[in-house]
Parts: sequence; structure tokens; C-alpha cells
Amino acid sequence: MRPDPAALRAVLHRSLADPAAAWSLGGYGAGATFRREAGEPAGAPCGGRPGLVTPRGALVLEGADTLVPVAYETALGGGAWSQALALCRPLHRPSPGPAPRVSEVGADAEAARAADRDGVLFCLGLPLRQARLLARVQGEAVPALRAACGAPADAALWASLPGLGAVLVAAHGGARIEVVLPDAHPGPRAHWFDKLLRQGRLHAATAPIPAGLAPVIHLHPPHPLTEAGFEAGRHAAFQALLARWGDPALVAIKRRILAGEDVTVPDTRAARGVARVARAQRRWPGAGGGAG
Repeated sequence: MRPDPAALRAVLHRSLADPAAAWSLGGYGAGATFRREAGEPAGAPCGGRPGLVTPRGALVLEGADTLVPVAYETALGGGAWSQALALCRPLHRPSPGPAPRVSEVGADAEAARAADRDGVLFCLGLPLRQARLLARVQGEAVPALRAACGAPADAALWASLPGLGAVLVAAHGGARIEVVLPDAHPGPRAHWFDKLLRQGRLHAATAPIPAGLAPVIHLHPPHPLTEAGFEAGRHAAFQALLARWGDPALVAIKRRILAGEDVTVPDTRAARGVARVARAQRRWPGAGGGAG
């Protein structure tokens, strides 16, 4: 896989300007998602870093262009599908996971807003291999989280964070998503599903991420299926990403199905999934042959 940092930076820059794009950072079962509405005020993170800052959260993409991009689509029920550009790190460069307990990290020197840098970070100690989940608090909330240090994070602690005025931070290196709690849809959201997290997976089984890579950040470009129908421009934009950074074998299978060829689909989860996506997309004018 060749990341092509210049091309990736251009994609990230265009996507930051699109309020319909969504972003997520974390691992299977825990992390954060960043969204914004079209008219929502948005600025840039302090220090000249790439990203976005809104009243409800922040996205910082420092170092994202050094990760390995993998574009893919997954089949959903009812003729629907999802699409994503996963930014992955090689597993031969593992970062040590946090101790399985709440611990104080210190002042948040990497906060997206300069005014938040005096907030105190606490690592929640969740068993994520791709990122860390932290809570940032200020003032009287600091002693409350200090009292939780040394014990594993639990549902009661998670439920208490909004009342403490906490900001949830999902971070990997210099990249992060900040979520002002309480979160609300649509907008930046934090999630922690203990049953999924404890499976120890790097990603969903339906995501065709190459062996040896762990997805850290996901860009979720605007989907072509909207309430108004099928948007061919959105579809073509993602198909260009798929042609550049998708699995070549899967892209070839999809191209042949869209062209109407009689294709023997390999008996793998990824191949069966891409065949379902291709057949779903053939229903829409303007989608045929888009993978090439």
C-alpha cells in the first residue's frame, strides 16, 4: 500500500471543508465521531494544525497524512451500503496500551483550543490498541476524577462525566476528536460498548482492512443515497478514492459485476460483500461502472 501523503492531504483538506463529511477515531467498541451542521460555526485548531473546532467539539488531524489509507464499501441490509476511507497504522509499530484503570495524565497541552490547555486529562484505561480515550475536566471536577484513579472505568463513571462538565477526548498521536458532553445527535458523539470492546477486535469483521494494519481514523464521505435520491457526484467522488486506495482485487470484481459480466465471486467475506454492494449500486442510474 502506498499512502501518497500529498494526495491524502488534498483529500483530507477537501473533506474538512465539507460539512456533510463525518470522521471517527478510536477502535472497535470505543471512540468518538465528529460531525457538524452546515451552518454551524467552525474554526481551526490552535497552532496551525489541520482540523475543525466547533462549539460542540473538535477534530485535529495532525499526522493523519502519514497513515495508510484504505478505501472500502460494506454491504448493509435492504440494498444499502456504507463507504469509508480508513487511515491505518502498521501493526509492527504498536503503541503500548494504557493500564486498565483510570489515571491522571496532566494538563492537556494538545487541546484544540488554547483556552482548554489548562484542563486536566484523565485516561480511562480502556483496552484500545489504536487510540486512547480520555476525559478532560476543570475546576471542582478534577478532585472527583482523581478519586476514581486506580480503579477500572465503569458504567457509573461514564454516566457521571456529563455532570462533571467533561470533554471526552479520543486521541492517537497528534490526532484527536474532542466531544463536549453531554453529546447529542447530530454532532460530535462519544461511544463505549463494553461487550464489543472486550472482543479485542481491531475493526468490524465486514471491513476489508489488510492484515498488518489497524484502522485509527475513518473519514466517512457524504453518501450518495439521500432523501432526495441518488447523488451521482458523491458516488463518483468516493469511487475515485476506491480506485486509488481500495483493494485492487475487490475493485476488479465490482467493476466486472457493474459491467454486467458473469462473475464467479471468490468464497470470501470481502468478495461476497463487494458483490452485494455492486448489485445494490446497479439499481441506480449513474452508478454502473463507477469503480473504474
